[in-house]
Amino acid sequence: MIPLELVIMLSSAMFGIGLWGLATRRNGIKLMMCVELLLNSANINLVAFSAYQPNLNGQVFALFSIALAAAEAGIGLAILITLYRLYGTIDLDNINALRW
Repeated sequence: MIPLELVIMLSSAMFGIGLWGLATRRNGIKLMMCVELLLNSANINLVAFSAYQPNLNGQVFALFSIALAAAEAGIGLAILITLYRLYGTIDLDNINALRW
């Protein structure tokens, strides 16, 4: 069995990469990928801690989180496709549709 510390380090690295990507990227697709990294790092933590406990609560929460991520990806891609059709780009610095 993999030690819990290694799994937490992997999850922390994934979370850090996702957070760095959210802070520095302006492309819509890259931002969605960074959000997915954040959600997947949380799922890794949930499953890892559930494996060290006698119950399956963490794995059930991870399944709900995966379903939420799939819904978020579908809606996010639909919004990005609409923005691309309207403005011809998905660079979020060039789009000011949601500003006053």
